[in-house]
Amino acid sequence: MEEEPGLSDQYRKASPWPMFVALGFVLSEVGIIVGIFSIAVGGLLLFGGSVAGILKESAYVETLWGSLLAFGGVLAAIGVGVVAWRVGVDPGVLVDVIATPGDFGLLVPRALAVAVAGIILLAAGGTVQALERNVDAR
Repeated sequence: MEEEPGLSDQYRKASPWPMFVALGFVLSEVGIIVGIFSIAVGGLLLFGGSVAGILKESAYVETLWGSLLAFGGVLAAIGVGVVAWRVGVDPGVLVDVIATPGDFGLLVPRALAVAVAGIILLAAGGTVQALERNVDAR
């Protein structure tokens, strides 16, 4: 008689990714709604990395880095688009937004957090993907 009927040795019994996806989602939402920049960015990074990890583990994607690039691109486009829509693309104004985000209402600092998280995911995914290509070329 089998101890665990229906389960074979080829499948893992549990995956850690759903817990991290949920935690990243909650942290990002709390950070964005409450307006805490670092928690919003950290939560979005955890959420994006965990979604990429779960896609890789379930074999929906071949590499982790393409998912990070896609998720980061979406976040960066949304964040940069909202910031540009609200304050424009003048570099002086953008420096003021970074220096004193509270002076620009509620939407701009939150959009800036989304944009920063997207840019970090793009940088991480692109850097590692470039390093892997460089190592494979040798």
